[in-house]
Amino acid sequence: MIFDLDGVIVDSEPVWEEVRRRYVAEHGGAWQPDSQRRLMGMSTGEWASYLSAELGVDRSPEQVATEVVDEMARRYLEHVPLIDGADRVVRELAANWPMGLASSSPARLIEAALRATGLTDVFAVTLSTEQVARGKPSPDVYLQVAERLGMAPERCVAIEDSSNGVRSASAAGTRVVAVPHASYPLDPDAERLAALVVPSIGELTAGTVRELVTPNG
Repeated sequence: MIFDLDGVIVDSEPVWEEVRRRYVAEHGGAWQPDSQRRLMGMSTGEWASYLSAELGVDRSPEQVATEVVDEMARRYLEHVPLIDGADRVVRELAANWPMGLASSSPARLIEAALRATGLTDVFAVTLSTEQVARGKPSPDVYLQVAERLGMAPERCVAIEDSSNGVRSASAAGTRVVAVPHASYPLDPDAERLAALVVPSIGELTAGTVRELVTPNG
Protein backbone atom coordinates (compact mmCIF):
# COMPACT_ATOMS: atom_id res chain seq x y z
CA MET A 1 0.00 0.00 0.00
CA ILE A 2 1.32 3.45 -0.92
CA PHE A 3 -0.47 6.45 0.55
CA ASP A 4 -0.44 10.07 -0.41
CA LEU A 5 -0.46 12.43 2.59
CA ASP A 6 -2.14 15.74 1.78
CA GLY A 7 -5.84 15.28 1.17
CA VAL A 8 -5.76 11.59 2.13
CA ILE A 9 -4.47 11.48 5.71
CA VAL A 10 -4.42 15.18 6.57
CA ASP A 11 -6.87 17.76 5.21
CA SER A 12 -4.07 20.13 4.34
CA GLU A 13 -4.92 21.13 0.76
CA PRO A 14 -7.14 24.02 1.94
CA VAL A 15 -4.32 25.13 4.25
CA TRP A 16 -1.78 25.02 1.41
CA GLU A 17 -4.17 27.02 -0.78
CA GLU A 18 -4.76 29.65 1.89
CA VAL A 19 -1.06 30.03 2.67
CA ARG A 20 0.03 30.23 -0.98
CA ARG A 21 -2.82 32.53 -2.01
CA ARG A 22 -1.91 34.97 0.76
CA TYR A 23 1.77 34.72 -0.05
CA VAL A 24 1.16 35.48 -3.73
CA ALA A 25 -1.00 38.50 -2.84
CA GLU A 26 1.55 39.83 -0.35
CA HIS A 27 4.41 39.57 -2.83
CA GLY A 28 3.01 41.23 -5.92
CA GLY A 29 1.66 38.19 -7.72
CA ALA A 30 -1.73 37.32 -9.17
CA TRP A 31 -3.46 34.06 -8.25
CA GLN A 32 -5.16 32.41 -11.24
CA PRO A 33 -8.43 30.45 -11.31
CA ASP A 34 -6.61 27.19 -12.09
CA SER A 35 -3.64 27.77 -9.79
CA GLN A 36 -4.63 25.39 -7.00
CA ARG A 37 -5.47 22.59 -9.42
CA ARG A 38 -2.10 23.02 -11.15
CA LEU A 39 -0.19 23.17 -7.87
CA MET A 40 -1.59 19.95 -6.40
CA GLY A 41 1.10 17.29 -6.75
CA MET A 42 3.97 19.59 -7.72
CA SER A 43 7.24 19.14 -5.88
CA THR A 44 8.56 21.97 -3.71
CA GLY A 45 10.91 23.22 -6.40
CA GLU A 46 8.19 23.06 -9.05
CA TRP A 47 5.54 25.01 -7.16
CA ALA A 48 8.06 27.55 -5.89
CA SER A 49 9.15 28.21 -9.48
CA TYR A 50 5.50 28.42 -10.56
CA LEU A 51 4.71 31.08 -7.95
CA SER A 52 7.84 33.04 -8.82
CA ALA A 53 7.86 32.79 -12.61
CA GLU A 54 4.22 32.35 -13.61
CA LEU A 55 2.24 34.06 -10.87
CA GLY A 56 4.58 37.03 -10.67
CA VAL A 57 5.76 36.76 -7.06
CA ASP A 58 8.67 39.14 -6.50
CA ARG A 59 10.85 36.54 -4.79
CA SER A 60 13.23 33.87 -6.05
CA PRO A 61 12.02 30.26 -6.11
CA GLU A 62 14.39 29.49 -3.24
CA GLN A 63 12.92 32.30 -1.13
CA VAL A 64 9.37 31.25 -2.04
CA ALA A 65 10.00 27.65 -0.98
CA THR A 66 11.62 28.60 2.32
CA GLU A 67 9.04 31.19 3.32
CA VAL A 68 5.94 29.21 2.34
CA VAL A 69 7.17 26.01 4.00
CA ASP A 70 8.10 27.98 7.13
CA GLU A 71 4.51 29.23 7.32
CA MET A 72 3.12 25.74 6.77
CA ALA A 73 5.39 24.42 9.54
CA ARG A 74 4.08 27.16 11.84
CA ARG A 75 0.50 26.14 11.02
CA TYR A 76 1.33 22.49 11.73
CA LEU A 77 2.71 23.42 15.14
CA GLU A 78 -0.70 24.88 15.93
CA HIS A 79 -2.78 22.10 14.42
CA VAL A 80 -2.41 19.19 11.99
CA PRO A 81 -5.85 18.59 10.41
CA LEU A 82 -6.15 14.80 10.56
CA ILE A 83 -8.99 13.55 8.35
CA ASP A 84 -11.61 11.70 10.37
CA GLY A 85 -10.92 7.98 10.36
CA ALA A 86 -7.69 8.23 8.36
CA ASP A 87 -5.42 7.00 11.15
CA ARG A 88 -7.71 4.01 11.80
CA VAL A 89 -7.72 3.07 8.09
CA VAL A 90 -3.96 3.42 7.78
CA ARG A 91 -3.37 1.15 10.78
CA GLU A 92 -5.90 -1.43 9.57
CA LEU A 93 -4.21 -1.64 6.16
CA ALA A 94 -0.75 -1.67 7.76
CA ALA A 95 -1.75 -4.83 9.63
CA ASN A 96 -2.15 -6.52 6.25
CA TRP A 97 0.42 -5.02 3.86
CA PRO A 98 3.76 -3.16 3.89
CA MET A 99 3.15 0.58 3.83
CA GLY A 100 4.79 3.41 1.93
CA LEU A 101 4.12 7.14 1.72
CA ALA A 102 4.56 9.14 -1.50
CA SER A 103 3.95 12.82 -0.80
CA SER A 104 4.43 16.16 -2.48
CA SER A 105 5.03 17.79 0.90
CA PRO A 106 8.59 18.66 1.91
CA ALA A 107 10.21 16.04 4.12
CA ARG A 108 10.07 18.28 7.20
CA LEU A 109 6.28 18.64 6.87
CA ILE A 110 5.83 14.91 6.27
CA GLU A 111 7.74 14.25 9.50
CA ALA A 112 5.68 16.82 11.41
CA ALA A 113 2.36 15.48 10.13
CA LEU A 114 3.16 11.84 10.87
CA ARG A 115 4.48 12.70 14.32
CA ALA A 116 1.36 14.72 15.15
CA THR A 117 -0.99 11.98 13.93
CA GLY A 118 0.92 9.16 15.61
CA LEU A 119 1.63 7.39 12.32
CA THR A 120 5.41 7.66 12.11
CA ASP A 121 5.93 3.99 12.93
CA VAL A 122 3.40 2.72 10.37
CA PHE A 123 5.29 3.49 7.17
CA ALA A 124 8.31 1.45 6.17
CA VAL A 125 9.17 4.01 3.49
CA THR A 126 8.36 7.72 3.28
CA LEU A 127 9.42 9.86 0.35
CA SER A 128 8.86 13.45 -0.74
CA THR A 129 8.74 14.51 -4.37
CA GLU A 130 11.51 16.96 -3.48
CA GLN A 131 13.71 13.86 -3.21
CA VAL A 132 13.07 12.68 -6.79
CA ALA A 133 13.63 14.28 -10.19
CA ARG A 134 10.02 15.18 -10.97
CA GLY A 135 6.87 15.76 -8.99
CA LYS A 136 3.41 14.41 -9.69
CA PRO A 137 1.90 13.73 -12.28
CA SER A 138 5.24 12.12 -13.21
CA PRO A 139 5.52 8.63 -11.71
CA ASP A 140 8.94 9.12 -10.10
CA VAL A 141 7.91 9.16 -6.44
CA TYR A 142 5.69 6.09 -6.74
CA LEU A 143 8.33 4.15 -8.62
CA GLN A 144 10.89 4.96 -5.95
CA VAL A 145 8.63 4.06 -3.04
CA ALA A 146 7.68 0.74 -4.65
CA GLU A 147 11.35 -0.04 -5.27
CA ARG A 148 12.27 0.74 -1.66
CA LEU A 149 9.43 -1.48 -0.46
CA GLY A 150 10.88 -4.24 -2.63
CA MET A 151 7.68 -4.52 -4.63
CA ALA A 152 6.84 -4.23 -8.32
CA PRO A 153 4.54 -1.21 -8.83
CA GLU A 154 1.93 -3.52 -10.38
CA ARG A 155 1.65 -5.26 -7.00
CA CYS A 156 0.99 -2.00 -5.17
CA VAL A 157 -2.21 -0.09 -4.47
CA ALA A 158 -1.97 3.68 -4.23
CA ILE A 159 -4.37 5.91 -2.30
CA GLU A 160 -4.67 9.38 -3.83
CA ASP A 161 -6.98 12.39 -3.76
CA SER A 162 -5.85 14.72 -6.56
CA SER A 163 -5.93 14.43 -10.33
CA ASN A 164 -2.15 14.78 -10.59
CA GLY A 165 -1.67 12.24 -7.82
CA VAL A 166 -3.90 9.71 -9.58
CA ARG A 167 -2.05 10.32 -12.84
CA SER A 168 1.29 9.82 -11.10
CA ALA A 169 0.33 6.56 -9.41
CA SER A 170 -1.33 5.21 -12.55
CA ALA A 171 1.70 6.09 -14.70
CA ALA A 172 3.87 4.13 -12.25
CA GLY A 173 1.72 1.06 -12.85
CA THR A 174 -0.06 0.84 -9.50
CA ARG A 175 -3.76 0.29 -9.01
CA VAL A 176 -5.25 3.51 -7.71
CA VAL A 177 -7.96 4.13 -5.14
CA ALA A 178 -9.09 7.74 -5.45
CA VAL A 179 -10.54 9.65 -2.50
CA PRO A 180 -11.26 13.05 -4.06
CA HIS A 181 -11.63 16.12 -1.86
CA ALA A 182 -15.08 17.72 -2.10
CA SER A 183 -13.49 21.08 -2.91
CA TYR A 184 -11.10 19.69 -5.53
CA PRO A 185 -12.94 17.10 -7.67
CA LEU A 186 -11.04 14.84 -10.03
CA ASP A 187 -10.67 15.72 -13.68
CA PRO A 188 -12.58 13.23 -15.87
CA ASP A 189 -9.41 11.69 -17.31
CA ALA A 190 -7.97 11.12 -13.83
CA GLU A 191 -11.19 9.60 -12.55
CA ARG A 192 -11.08 7.09 -15.41
CA LEU A 193 -7.59 6.02 -14.32
CA ALA A 194 -8.74 5.06 -10.83
CA ALA A 195 -9.62 1.42 -10.21
CA LEU A 196 -11.93 2.55 -7.41
CA VAL A 197 -13.32 5.89 -6.21
CA VAL A 198 -14.56 6.18 -2.63
CA PRO A 199 -16.22 9.25 -1.10
CA SER A 200 -14.16 9.23 2.08
CA ILE A 201 -11.06 7.53 3.44
CA GLY A 202 -13.11 6.14 6.32
CA GLU A 203 -14.96 3.87 3.88
CA LEU A 204 -11.77 2.11 2.74
CA THR A 205 -11.23 -1.29 4.35
CA ALA A 206 -8.80 -4.16 4.03
CA GLY A 207 -11.62 -6.20 2.52
CA THR A 208 -12.18 -3.59 -0.17
CA VAL A 209 -8.50 -3.64 -1.05
CA ARG A 210 -8.46 -7.46 -1.22
CA GLU A 211 -11.42 -7.39 -3.63
CA LEU A 212 -9.56 -4.85 -5.75
CA VAL A 213 -6.36 -6.87 -6.04
CA THR A 214 -8.01 -10.30 -6.25
CA PRO A 215 -11.39 -9.59 -7.86
CA ASN A 216 -12.06 -13.25 -8.50
CA GLY A 217 -11.23 -14.31 -4.96
